[in-house]
Amino acid sequence: MTSCFRISAAALIGCVLLASSCGTATPESGPTAAAPTALGDVPAVRLNFRYEADVPAPPLNDPAPEELNAAVRDHFTNTRPDDILDRTVASPDKNRIAAVYHRPGDLSAEFRLDIYSSDGKLLSKVTPDNLAVHFPDTIVWSPDSANLAFAAMIRGENGDGTPEPGASPSPSPTPEPVDGDATEPQATPETTPTPAGESTPTPPTGVLAFRTEQIYLCDANGGLVRPLTQNEGLLYFYYAWAPDSSALVALAATIREWQYLESVANDRGEAFTPVGRPRMIEKNGRERRLDDGLTAVKPVWSPDSSKIAAAFEHQIRIYDADGSPPTQASIPLRNSLLLSSQEFDRRQGGDAPEQNTNLPGPTTLPDPTKLVSFNPIVSLNWEADQILNFQTAFIKRMANQAENVFSFARWHRVILSPQAAPAAR
Repeated sequence: MTSCFRISAAALIGCVLLASSCGTATPESGPTAAAPTALGDVPAVRLNFRYEADVPAPPLNDPAPEELNAAVRDHFTNTRPDDILDRTVASPDKNRIAAVYHRPGDLSAEFRLDIYSSDGKLLSKVTPDNLAVHFPDTIVWSPDSANLAFAAMIRGENGDGTPEPGASPSPSPTPEPVDGDATEPQATPETTPTPAGESTPTPPTGVLAFRTEQIYLCDANGGLVRPLTQNEGLLYFYYAWAPDSSALVALAATIREWQYLESVANDRGEAFTPVGRPRMIEKNGRERRLDDGLTAVKPVWSPDSSKIAAAFEHQIRIYDADGSPPTQASIPLRNSLLLSSQEFDRRQGGDAPEQNTNLPGPTTLPDPTKLVSFNPIVSLNWEADQILNFQTAFIKRMANQAENVFSFARWHRVILSPQAAPAAR
């Protein structure tokens, strides 16, 4: 009787376990779980990678320098003789043109911004009198053409809260300069001829300005101008839109870091290369610092906007743009790059020893000081959801540009895939 009861109980338990195993599986439920097929469904910490060395250069989407829009250029020539047009940036849908310009009395690094229609009609002035656009080459439209992002700060200041010599800062809603800051009398606003029947837009007022470069947004018509970042003391640069236009990624550095590294570069006769920490900034202003490491490499978005990649010397780090909570993962590439550089130097006739292909792979890492092609990561290119390209090279930027060095440029890539689901316990 007892033995029959035990057999029946064992059979019952087996049936329960079998029934439970037939339920809907989750990615963590066992080896039969289906692997996600979309990169956005995989947290960064659950990614595998495969390194491939010395691959063909990926298709680069860096646009060529844009020629001045003819209609906007004619408007400046005919009606704005005192404004000097520097650059025009067309929106992706070609319906709006951002005009970057300056006036003879402006500081060399300061610019102004207006929005034009595609037929050359001035729609609005974007920058108020107290705000100066910096880094004009980084001004960028969102992919959906709904917003324009630009870096700007209070006009006439040198980045540490004091005006430049000879500068004439305009009134602003920011705190007044500290005692002892020398200023000159403000110039009388100039007037420009306006065609009959065309009204001249007035600059916006009440826009908060800061003493370090912040990221600003405006809409497609040049309205709703506002600072997206509001961290005085940080400088934002190298910003890029997510492909779905939901957020930006940027590098940010403190003003003291910037000034120190700039002085070091000047003492060495080198061109200053800014470095910063990657940050993600949503359109509502919510900001997340992605990493504490400093990098000079521009971060990139995955094509589906679910991930961000940044490079640090011989390592790539990938961050979730969203998630509960978002995760991050590092891809260590130093050893792989050492071995592939050894092979590259051997093929190029360098000093690397001849390798016998009949023997097993190397058992020790080569000396990096003897490999001319072993260099840090200098750029990233996220070609497809599963393909992340990166370039290594030796770069030396000098104050005298004729002495610049860019050599041993090589492209590599990592192929990303979901990790296998863990086996059931």
